[in-house]
Amino acid sequence: MANNQLHVTLNNGVEMPAIGLGVYQSAPEETTEAVVAALQTGYRHIDTAAAYFNEREVGEGIMKSGVDRAEIFVETKIWISDYGYDETLHGFEKSARKLGVDQIDLLLLHQPLGSDFEKTIAAYKALETLLTDGRVRAIGVSNQTPAELDELISRTEILPAVNQIQVHPYYSQPEWRAANVRHGILTQSWSPIGGSYTYGGFDKNPFEEPVITALAAKYGKTPAQVILRWHLEHGFSAIPKSVKPHRIAENFDVFDFTLTTDEVASVDALDTGVRGGPDPDSLTLESHGVPIPE
Repeated sequence: MANNQLHVTLNNGVEMPAIGLGVYQSAPEETTEAVVAALQTGYRHIDTAAAYFNEREVGEGIMKSGVDRAEIFVETKIWISDYGYDETLHGFEKSARKLGVDQIDLLLLHQPLGSDFEKTIAAYKALETLLTDGRVRAIGVSNQTPAELDELISRTEILPAVNQIQVHPYYSQPEWRAANVRHGILTQSWSPIGGSYTYGGFDKNPFEEPVITALAAKYGKTPAQVILRWHLEHGFSAIPKSVKPHRIAENFDVFDFTLTTDEVASVDALDTGVRGGPDPDSLTLESHGVPIPE
């Protein structure tokens, strides 16, 4: 397996491996071994979140892997229940303690909380403090609309390094990505492979998409590998999730081929414009304000 993995440079100069292991919906009892498998495969970037309730297991996997902590890029997210300046500082402490680290490499706000954006602003100012104090190496946001991104930037001091948004071939979010580019913010793709896309009236599987299967046949790769390579060609970071060692390895084996400009455009053309999941602004403290344990 080729292991000449790509890195992206964030707007504050920090380098981050472009491909990371995502652990969304990974059961705690499966997460530790998934992290071990990823790190032993060659991954050096792990993405988790307070609201995934598996940060502790991610930390255990890092320790169990035998890989030096200094080589691993650890990313997590503050949940909306911990928004507010002091609350977010405490949210960092909870995450760092569970992960078993003194410094988090990238800390994001998980959702925009459009119903109470003042709390979002206060939470981001706490991230700025953590960055200034050296407790984190980079800060950012997730699921921020272009308008919310504009407002947050106008009311804070430090430009987000990352906006993690849903991006895959059937929902590529060109307007949101353009807003990130305009501000010099990296697009990081969650749900990057797409899986079975059954939201909004669609029932599509990108692994069966003729454009993608033809490229997979051409390059001797799987459809998942072609899709991840598409993300890399765009300059995105992608965080595919799996708990199966062979899938974890497959998702990392994407550094020994490239797609042409026309091939990238052919995958771009698959965009449906239909979101696969709820509108981030529909999440409120009343509907999704689950407490994050210590």
